[in-house]
Amino acid sequence: MAHLRSRRRLALAVPVVLSLTASLGFLPAAASAAPRTAPAAERAADAPSLAYVVNTEVDRRTIASVKRAIAAAGGTVVVTYDRIGVIVVHSADPSFGEEIRKARGVRSAGATRTAPLTAAGTTDEGAADYLTAAEAARTRAASAAAPGSEPLEADQWDLRAIGADEAAKINPGSDKVTVAVIDTGVDDTHPDLAPNFSAAQSANCVGGKADTSEGAWRPYTADDYHGTHVAGEIAAARNGIGVAGVAPGVKVAGIKVSDPDNGLFYPENVVCAFVFAADHGVEITNNSYYVDPWLYNCMDDPDQKAIVDAVNRAQLYAQKKGTLHLASAGNSNHDLASDAIVDDSSPDDSTPVTRTIDPSECFDLPTQLPGVVTVSATGVQNLKSYYSTYGRGVVDIAAPGGDRRYQLPDTPSKDGRILSTMPNGEYAFLQGTSMASPHAAGVAALLKSEYPRATPAQLQALLKAQADNPGCPESYDQDGDGVQDATCEGGDRVNGFYGFGVVNALRAVD
Repeated sequence: MAHLRSRRRLALAVPVVLSLTASLGFLPAAASAAPRTAPAAERAADAPSLAYVVNTEVDRRTIASVKRAIAAAGGTVVVTYDRIGVIVVHSADPSFGEEIRKARGVRSAGATRTAPLTAAGTTDEGAADYLTAAEAARTRAASAAAPGSEPLEADQWDLRAIGADEAAKINPGSDKVTVAVIDTGVDDTHPDLAPNFSAAQSANCVGGKADTSEGAWRPYTADDYHGTHVAGEIAAARNGIGVAGVAPGVKVAGIKVSDPDNGLFYPENVVCAFVFAADHGVEITNNSYYVDPWLYNCMDDPDQKAIVDAVNRAQLYAQKKGTLHLASAGNSNHDLASDAIVDDSSPDDSTPVTRTIDPSECFDLPTQLPGVVTVSATGVQNLKSYYSTYGRGVVDIAAPGGDRRYQLPDTPSKDGRILSTMPNGEYAFLQGTSMASPHAAGVAALLKSEYPRATPAQLQALLKAQADNPGCPESYDQDGDGVQDATCEGGDRVNGFYGFGVVNALRAVD
């Protein structure tokens, strides 16, 4: 799927983040709804339905009042998250958003998509480079030469790059720590994932309401492989079968948020995922995606502002309950610390419109939200991957995400991407900041295993403290055409390419 971080996140500079949080937390209540000339049911008779988030003050009386206003404006409540004041609504009334924003107690409200709700279908994320039988045999032979290695570990240059192979001998992670993969679903029947999978902390959040029935968290089809690949990078067991994860002793859960029709990650699904993770004792979430349909959500647009508000409320709620969030920086080679970025991909559920945005006013979610750890990608040479988005004061840390173009390893498959688990017991190579974030999440899980009482803020500080920063490269002309492909700003301690540095699993447990 095109929008996933496998082709694509620190948050804004602290003063901006605090400003954002304050603006969302203390919006004045709007005046009560004005009379309308036609009943909502009449206006909605032949219109398609859209999904909305309505964000309110957090008290029962206000929420009850807003629910009445929602019905009067032609909306149907899907689910209410009382503790964060977020209500998911469906409405076929084209003026619903405008009307409900006038209701007393509503802080913000807006549509979460630009195309109507449609019947469920299947999604195709594109082909991955699966490991063939011949390649697997060659890799197994090479792995056998290193005692204690998993059969396919010789192709896992990424584990050696951050010392995860050695870290596993000291502390593979605690089974009391769970990393939830908020993604396309996780195939918990994979032999490398089954030993560490936590079904009790898994769900399907599509539509904004959690479904915890058996297997609801699994991918729709084998083409929805992204979440399974991510889960293996974090916690594939060292059980003598295939690959190993960065933290092979911790638990991994799957919270599915991808729409079955188009594979997109809509805001109400992500809100549900953060709240579910928090309420089910998840210590860490991995977020290798951006919240659709906008790559950047601008605060001067009422719909996009409501999306920022809803998702931010949910992720802050989870942080307060002890959950650390990690997110991929993006795969557009954008400088998130720049003054202007051209976004020609939004909205991605209808017809994109080219626009120039200011990343200090238009936010990539959940990457640029306060407290979220943003991760850029590196290749085998410890250099920023050619596609990875970056930005001084935005990127927190870096981790292996792969680079098939300029950084090729001396491994059996000579593949610069990341090898991990796939549905139906298979394995494949993928690259992207989608792959970098789970490596960092794995290290965060090791740190949480070492320091079980650490808060999300303390874990983030530990992640930064143990990282190795290679410093800005003298030149970043990857294709050799004499033009710099990206500009790294900062020093050896903190810079735009790597934040505080590349994660180090061995240092995390040593």
